[in-house]
Amino acid sequence: MARTMMDMVMEKKNKKINLIWLETCGCSGNIISLLNANNPDVVYFLKEMVNLRYSNSLMAADGEIAYEQFLKILETEFILVVEGAISTKDQGLYNVIANYKGSYITGMEAVKKAGEKAKYILAVGTCASFGGISAASPNVADCKGVKAFLNKEVIQLPGCPGNPDWIIGTIAHLILSGKPELDEKERPVIFYGVTIHDHCPRRSYFDKRIFAKKLGDDECMFRLGCRGPVTKTDCPNRRWNDTDNWPIGVNTPCIGCAQEGFPDKMEPFIRY
Repeated sequence: MARTMMDMVMEKKNKKINLIWLETCGCSGNIISLLNANNPDVVYFLKEMVNLRYSNSLMAADGEIAYEQFLKILETEFILVVEGAISTKDQGLYNVIANYKGSYITGMEAVKKAGEKAKYILAVGTCASFGGISAASPNVADCKGVKAFLNKEVIQLPGCPGNPDWIIGTIAHLILSGKPELDEKERPVIFYGVTIHDHCPRRSYFDKRIFAKKLGDDECMFRLGCRGPVTKTDCPNRRWNDTDNWPIGVNTPCIGCAQEGFPDKMEPFIRY
């Protein structure tokens, strides 16, 4: 009988790795998305897969005690997850995550410290991967993606927000087998190997050049601005909210939220 991912993780539970989850210049949408995980759920993820030692949103400690815990974890083996873009203007003062011994600790400083020592670095969400909404014009805080800031290998999981399966699935792969196969933009091929257009249930309409004329029509929404043909994720098969639905399933064109250049290069999101 085939072993499940959870079976394999349970075999290695005594080797759980520490995890730092830093929220920088973003909306916290990815940590909220993680809380919606279902198979496995976030309780299993936190109890059996990782030791979450630092999280702006989820840890009980706060203030200087929280930041001291962050510093301690830097001396261990850990995975670094960064959510949000890196604000670099004025030495990062547009994004402050702590006040320690009378000094501001910026997201930029924390990511640099942790990024130098992490075993793996994950950029979760489009802001962390490519700058995203945080780096959209006019980008007054000079935001950039984690890889552009650190200039080292970063596993990128773009999405606005990222699907919880992409996040937990990638971390499970790191725990069980090491780094997954990545594409040219350092995205896991297992989740970002094909475009939305490839598996869209409305693909047959596109092939026959039958297009929706307004929102709510059943046909292909390409001429309404759908970015499915250029956006690489497995949304049509994986879907959201425990596989219940996804944008095109509720007659909304894909806006390309997982692609580099979102949102500026994907606008207008709907056109007639």
